[in-house]
Amino acid sequence: MKVSNLLLIVAVCIFSLSVQDIQASRICEKEVKVQKDSVPKVLFAKSVLGQKAPKLVVEEWVSKKPDTKGKFVLVDFWATTCNPCREVIPELNEWSKKFKKDLVIIGISYEKAEKVKAMKTPVIEYYNGVDTKKTMSNELEVQGIPHVILINPDGIVCWEGYPLWPTDKLTTELLEKIIKEYKNKNKK
Repeated sequence: MKVSNLLLIVAVCIFSLSVQDIQASRICEKEVKVQKDSVPKVLFAKSVLGQKAPKLVVEEWVSKKPDTKGKFVLVDFWATTCNPCREVIPELNEWSKKFKKDLVIIGISYEKAEKVKAMKTPVIEYYNGVDTKKTMSNELEVQGIPHVILINPDGIVCWEGYPLWPTDKLTTELLEKIIKEYKNKNKK
């Protein structure tokens, strides 16, 4: 299969996860196998990399409200009906424990709080809330979920995208590198 055909399949899969028709998407439940390094990163939102992050808007907290002062903030736009979103939750749980000194993870769903609370598995162990008006999601023009932005302590977006993208996956090693580089650059 040609790389262009694989790109088309992956693009259709991720676009089918758009916030508006997430419940109708079942094609993405099938794993699309791609060769590592053969698929360039595609962003399914407006790029804000290197820019001031939009204001964090949470209509209602499902968890307690986090203290983000002086920390990196990873915002994950997700939904209970999105299988790739649910797939990334265990890793987000792991990161929230591993990097708790430096990083706050916040999941934001466009669904009602009752629906998020009703999801029993996987269990979310990081901060999460809902924004049924999609304020922040609309500002970022998010077209596919999960979509993540990583904001440094200065409020600048330092990573963005689909966290499971084969050639630009958000990993523990990448988070460690980003945090370490920031700390080294900002030593006083």
